[in-house]
Amino acid sequence: MEGTIKNLTDKGFGFITVEGEEKDLFFHKNELKDVTYEELKVGDKVSFEKSDSPKGPNATNVTRI
Repeated sequence: MEGTIKNLTDKGFGFITVEGEEKDLFFHKNELKDVTYEELKVGDKVSFEKSDSPKGPNATNVTRI
């Protein structure tokens, strides 16, 4: 899947907006591949896999496009 970084926090997580999806997807910096959390910026395009967790859907294997 692909989306856009909507929000980044100073706690090491953020949210990805996905076109056609109602809710943004949560991601944690531990799920980043080939990019560091500090290199990401709001508005960056990313690809990722969607997975389910006890707290709801989230993004894994997040890579900047």
